Amino acid sequence: MKTKFIFITGGVVSSIGKGLAAASLGALLEARGLRVTMQKLDPYINVDPGTMSPFQHGEVFVTDDGAETDLDLGHYERYTNARLSKKSNFTTGQVYFSVIDKERRGDYLGGTVQVIPHITDEIKAKILANVKDTDVAIVEVGGTVGDIESLPFLEAIRQFRFDRGAGNTLYIHVTLVPYIRAAGELKTKPTQHSVMELRKIGIQPDILLCRCDRELPQDMRRKISLFCNVEENAVIPSVDAEHIYAVPLALHRERMDEQVVEKLNIWTKQPELTPWQDVVETLRHPSNGEVRIAIVGKYVNLTESYKSLSEALTHGGIANDCRVTFKYVDAEKIEEDGAASWFEDIDGILVPGGFGERGTEGKIKAIEYARLNNVPFFGICLGMQMAAIEFARNVCGLTSANSTEFVANCPQPVIHLMEEQRSISAKGGTMRLGACPCTISADTRAYEAYGDTDISERHRHRYEFNNQYRDQLTSNGLVLSGLNQELDLVEIIELPNHPWFLACQFHPEFKSKPLYPHPLFKAFIKGALSERSRD
Repeated sequence: MKTKFIFITGGVVSSIGKGLAAASLGALLEARGLRVTMQKLDPYINVDPGTMSPFQHGEVFVTDDGAETDLDLGHYERYTNARLSKKSNFTTGQVYFSVIDKERRGDYLGGTVQVIPHITDEIKAKILANVKDTDVAIVEVGGTVGDIESLPFLEAIRQFRFDRGAGNTLYIHVTLVPYIRAAGELKTKPTQHSVMELRKIGIQPDILLCRCDRELPQDMRRKISLFCNVEENAVIPSVDAEHIYAVPLALHRERMDEQVVEKLNIWTKQPELTPWQDVVETLRHPSNGEVRIAIVGKYVNLTESYKSLSEALTHGGIANDCRVTFKYVDAEKIEEDGAASWFEDIDGILVPGGFGERGTEGKIKAIEYARLNNVPFFGICLGMQMAAIEFARNVCGLTSANSTEFVANCPQPVIHLMEEQRSISAKGGTMRLGACPCTISADTRAYEAYGDTDISERHRHRYEFNNQYRDQLTSNGLVLSGLNQELDLVEIIELPNHPWFLACQFHPEFKSKPLYPHPLFKAFIKGALSERSRD
């Protein structure tokens, strides 16, 4: 079958849920037996989000091939079986970078380089480059209709219908139908104006996905249909869901996937949604109650910075038939107040990745509390490095132990800059990125979780465990349960005489899905459940 293209745009406000809508649609189409790929187009001029602050952009999601991408790719991978890559996310910066490079090489034969056709052709080429052995390509255009930054992307997808044919392209517009409390009613005008903006540039939506906080009455659907020139049954409400993993089921009830395959003239089987129904049932009615996990970081005021992390913890709860709630703890507050008062009501402590010195001493105090009080602990990336430093200081007597990231001339650099990073000065895309192999030792918690000795996990870091301190730390009880044999790097550490204490240099959260929870998160939540029951 010739690949069909679905383009998803958003209007009225940002953060309207285009990414979740795209991911949910991908899940529904896969449930119908279709092969799906997904892509995000970002209008900002940065080449990628790798150097952007989490406060600016939220989480940076990392793919197997080392792309630093938008967090929506995390949604795509969690909801579908698509294995995404560097081709799955591109920005205005990448597009212009490529076009200017071609112009310098003389590829345009002395012609005037313009937005149309050169920039739009480059965008279309990048969309097509992501399509291989797939039935449907779902392409989300970032930003909001009306933004000047997204105009070249919208023009490119407008041209797609002429290039590929009406039966091979579909436009879905996600818009807002707000409830005005003073008037006591939903208002359709923002949706009308958003569609008007799209139609001005030549795009007529085929389906409208109307975000609202309550049911959308039939007469309002009829009104939206009339004013927006969209079939009434293609005006689909998307009411705020109790859980984000209930969205695919909600959209299916509104027959969205049926509309999509009908308009694209695709024959499919009826969707098999039992696994999603089981996930939602577990989230609503868990048999094993609730565990509360403290996430100790420095971006806690913007929880989108830990999106994959919080979702992976939820997946661990699904695997253990329990609900997981979060307590976000500012590491700097622990530095001020001490650890004990922050952890009285929790069943496990997680220290995630991060960069920079701020809050690191608070994280070390949190890890010490977990170690001494037998609280299940999970450290990720910087969290593993902090765990190694805490152990070196408080168990091995290396009182000056630290990382050269924070103290350049540290006398006891338990964590130091990777050898291959020493000659690198550029910041963008130069870390150890993407999937790397790891060999796990038998008779360890890591092996118990994975059930295998050979794994592959995704990385995003510059600093590593200093092998000069291996013997000193292991002789005092630290177990190095996972190693990269080729580069001789420590990947996983754990404490055997603790209910559950494990930390890893990689980011396991990037590979966790609600239907396939990651082994380490599954094991961590199981450990937290066990300790809660014991208490």
